[in-house]
Amino acid sequence: MTVLWSRADLEAATSGRFPPSSAVAIAGTGVSIDTRTLQPGDVFIALIGENSNGHAHAAAALAAGAAAVVAHESCGDDPRILMVDDTLAAMQGMARFARARFAGHMLAVTGSVGKTSVKDMLHAALSACGPTHCAVASYNNHWGVPLTLARLPAASAYCVCEIGMNHAGEIHPLAAMVRPDVAVVTTVASSHLGLMGSRDAIAREKAEILLGLPQGNGTGIVPADVTGAEYFRRIAELMKARLLWAGHTPDCAVQATDVISDTQGSGFYLHLPEWQGVARVNAPGRHMADNALLALAAAHAAGADMGRAVAGLATFRPGAGRGAIAKVMHDNVALLDESYNASPASVRAALDLLGLVATGRRIAVLGDMLELGAFARHEHASLLPAVRANADAVFCCGPNMKILFDSLPPALRGAWTPDSSTLAPLVRTALRAGDTVMIKGSLGSRMRHVVAALKADDARVGPA
Repeated sequence: MTVLWSRADLEAATSGRFPPSSAVAIAGTGVSIDTRTLQPGDVFIALIGENSNGHAHAAAALAAGAAAVVAHESCGDDPRILMVDDTLAAMQGMARFARARFAGHMLAVTGSVGKTSVKDMLHAALSACGPTHCAVASYNNHWGVPLTLARLPAASAYCVCEIGMNHAGEIHPLAAMVRPDVAVVTTVASSHLGLMGSRDAIAREKAEILLGLPQGNGTGIVPADVTGAEYFRRIAELMKARLLWAGHTPDCAVQATDVISDTQGSGFYLHLPEWQGVARVNAPGRHMADNALLALAAAHAAGADMGRAVAGLATFRPGAGRGAIAKVMHDNVALLDESYNASPASVRAALDLLGLVATGRRIAVLGDMLELGAFARHEHASLLPAVRANADAVFCCGPNMKILFDSLPPALRGAWTPDSSTLAPLVRTALRAGDTVMIKGSLGSRMRHVVAALKADDARVGPA
C-alpha cells in the first residue's frame, strides 16, 4: 500500500512532536477519525465532537493497528502518539500539506442539490482516465473536506472534493483549502433557506467556491439558469477565471441536446468546447442528465480524455438513498430510495422520477424537509402540483408534511403520522404487487426506517 504519512511529514504538517525518546518508524497508509472503520496502517486523529471525544478511543485505535495517533490530550505514553496543540487544526495542516504536494488536477463540487451525485459521476468518469481520489459519501464539511485531502495520495492524477455549507462564511475557507483547478456548482435552491434567509444569500455563498480557483488559470462551471448569476460572474472576473455556463440552449458553452430519459437511464448529445459526442448515465431522470452534463464538463476542463471519461461515466450507479432502484417485498414492489436527504427541488425531481419509472401504482412516501425555517409552510405546500401529477397515493410524516397531506385530495391520502417509525408499518401494509414506492425526506426525518421496513425479510405485499 502507498505510504501517505511518514514520521517527518506528520510532524511538519501538524507542528506536532512524537515523544523525544521515540525512534519508531511511522508509515501511515490511510487516515481515520473513527475507530469503527479504522484500518491497520491508518493515522488516527482524535477529534472532539459534540457527542464524542476521540482521545477516549486512542488506545483502541493503536490496538487495531493504527500507525500513529494524533492527539492534544494525554492518552498514554505510546511512542506512536503525536502530540499537537489542537487535533482539528492538525488535520487541517495535514490537508494543506497533502494539497501542496499534489501535482494532479483538483476539482471541487458544491450546490444545493446534486453535489454528491456529480462528485460520484466525476469519480466514475475520471477513474477511467487515471488514478482518482474522491471524497467518501458526503464528506463535505469542516471535518470531511480536510479528511479527504489528508487521505490524498500524492501520485493521483485527479482529486474530487465536495464542499457543503449550512451557514454563511463556510464555503470560502474550504475552497481556499482545496484550491480547485475546476469548480462546479450544481444548483442554487431552497436548501438551508431557513438558515440563510433567501436564495440570493445562498447564491452569494455558493459563488465563493470560485474564490478558491488559481488566479488567472481556473475554470468555473455553473448552470445557465442559476439564481444569482451576477455573483458568479463577479467572482470569476475577480479571479480572472474561465466561467462556463451549462444548459440546453445554443448560447451555453456546455450544452446537452436530444436528452432522453427512460427507466434504465438518461442519454444526451454533449456539446463542449472542442469536443462533442453522445453520453449516457445509468440513472433515470432529467436531473441526472443535468448532473452528468456538469460532471463531463468538469472532466473536460481538467484535461481528461473524453472518450474514456464518457465510458467511465457509464459505470456510475446511484448510491443508497440517492435514487437507487431495487426490488423489495419478495420482488413484488419497486423501491425508489431517495431517503438520504431532501429539499423542495430534490423532492420535485424525485416525484418526476417516480412518474417516469413506475409501471403500476405510484406511491410517494415523504418526510419533512428541514432547515427551511419560516419558509417551511410555504415550501411544503408548494409540492402539491408535483405530487398530484406523479403519485396515486401519498404517505407523509412530520409536522411540516402534514401541511401538504391536509391539502391533498382525499383519493390521494394514504396516511400521515408524526414520525417515520410510526409510518413504516402503514406503508408496508398498504403496498401491493406491481407498486413503485418512492421514499424521500431530510436526513433528520429518518426515512431510512421506512426503507428498512420494506427491505425486511418478512415484508410481503397485501392482496390486490
